[in-house]
Amino acid sequence: MHRDKLIKLQKIKSNIRLFMPVCSRAVLIAAIIMPLALTGCSSLPKRRQIYFDLQPGDLLFQDLNGDSFFEAIAKVTEGYNGSVLTHVGIAARNDTGDIVILEALLEGVSETPLDVFLDRSRDEEGNPKVLVGRLREEQKHLIEPALAGAFSRKNKPYNHLFDINDGNSYYCSELVYVCFMEANGGEPVFQLEPMTFSDPDTQEVFPVWEEYFDGLGAEVPEGAPGLNPGGMSRSPVLQIVHVYGKPGGWKENQ
Repeated sequence: MHRDKLIKLQKIKSNIRLFMPVCSRAVLIAAIIMPLALTGCSSLPKRRQIYFDLQPGDLLFQDLNGDSFFEAIAKVTEGYNGSVLTHVGIAARNDTGDIVILEALLEGVSETPLDVFLDRSRDEEGNPKVLVGRLREEQKHLIEPALAGAFSRKNKPYNHLFDINDGNSYYCSELVYVCFMEANGGEPVFQLEPMTFSDPDTQEVFPVWEEYFDGLGAEVPEGAPGLNPGGMSRSPVLQIVHVYGKPGGWKENQ
């Protein structure tokens, strides 16, 4: 990559502070973003949580706070019950028996303590904006090999170009997709759909995505196969079994 491209990309990162993709939609599929550094917490007050028995293999769908990237995502993708869900991780137990979340971040595939994961964003009542999806009985035999696959990928790099065929780097929903597909003998458990980076009102690529891919020296992968947490949260192989807090877009009385 030329020096001016590198400088431009660094400016994008420093200006938005958050970004990472996930990709898919109900009618239009969105590629989305993950935080550059997931250390910032919501300024809203924390609230004591009712205990929930999180199980290995549960998927934690998260609504992360953001700016123009997240506005673009919210416009083209919808998660369970209307939620804006911009990140997903897999619950697992580490060597000491503690629940951790395996997730793909900008720094690579990581093992994150549950409390750190939950503390990233909160709703108006101070609760984590996280939903828990659990595989249905027919797919539960896939959990153990899928988690083994996720642990084996720790420290693998982040997939900046959202190329599902890369094979050696991962964005958040791709990590879930690949590990469960591998556990299922190569047959997908979650479905890929064409990604879109375009505003449905104008049919033009969102400027934030143009700038992002230009900074990487790459073309916008409009129409390439991918998936995102919003679409994944609506998968028929999952049941949403717990709501820690209300993500953006959450529909009441449903």
